[in-house]
Amino acid sequence: MDAGLKGIEAVLAIARRGSFRAAALDLGMSTTALSHTIGRLETGLGVRLFNRTTRSVSLSDAGRDFVQRVGPALAEIRGAMDSVRSQRETPSGLLRINASVQAGREITPVVLEFLRRYPEIQVDLVTEGRLVDIVAEGFDMGIRPADLVPRDMIALPLGRPQRYAVVAAPAWLTANPAPLTPADLPAQNCIRVRLPNGALFRWPFERGGEQVLLEAKGRLTLDEAAIARAAVLDGAGIGFFIEQDVADDIAAGRLVRLLEDWTPPRPGFCLYYPGRRNPSAGFAAFLALVREMAGRPASRG
Repeated sequence: MDAGLKGIEAVLAIARRGSFRAAALDLGMSTTALSHTIGRLETGLGVRLFNRTTRSVSLSDAGRDFVQRVGPALAEIRGAMDSVRSQRETPSGLLRINASVQAGREITPVVLEFLRRYPEIQVDLVTEGRLVDIVAEGFDMGIRPADLVPRDMIALPLGRPQRYAVVAAPAWLTANPAPLTPADLPAQNCIRVRLPNGALFRWPFERGGEQVLLEAKGRLTLDEAAIARAAVLDGAGIGFFIEQDVADDIAAGRLVRLLEDWTPPRPGFCLYYPGRRNPSAGFAAFLALVREMAGRPASRG
């Protein structure tokens, strides 16, 4: 990619990540090199694209207009480049995937097999809680629960059906009665989780057609499932998780499952992407591998 396109990619990366350091990591370059790239572009344009201090970086008015106008144009350029690459028989280049943390764990075996098969391919797998616009942010595909996939995307079912699990540590249950229904959950001992959009996650239950969406109460609120799991293991209270995240703890007896008859299966993950007339060889090969591995029986290693 020539210097002009590299500069545009750099601007979009900084706008997306909100910092030079994070954008430099995404682009595989040093922060100094990235700063020089932006400096050269701003000099050539004759305007400042970013307002910079020692603590923060933000788009200037000119920079905001530049990003809004150049983003769709760059998507067209990427499409043209993909069209040319699609004529290659050997998959090559970079494949960018955006996923939730749980979905990232689900797709990792596919990614590793993909890299083994195609040595000229690179994969950038970004996991984050927020639901992003994969087209605007330069991703080839996304992976989220089926009910979160945007309607204008092509979706491919991926992996096992999901299920929630309500759990507590044996020590906590020794000192407290086990709830038999969602209404029995203790008002001060549920570990609450804050979603990336700032809202508190409400616990969904269902049994025999009866649905309950519970605003969990508790003294501890967290924004990371792994920290919530650690708190529950320490006996801080009752937690609500994706089943796969605590399956090993349940099997080992470190956690006890509660209200199992109130947690039916939920939509599994889907891989999704915008319609493409000329997908690159790498993109097409990855989709083929997803379909191939989805047909294999699940295994635990």
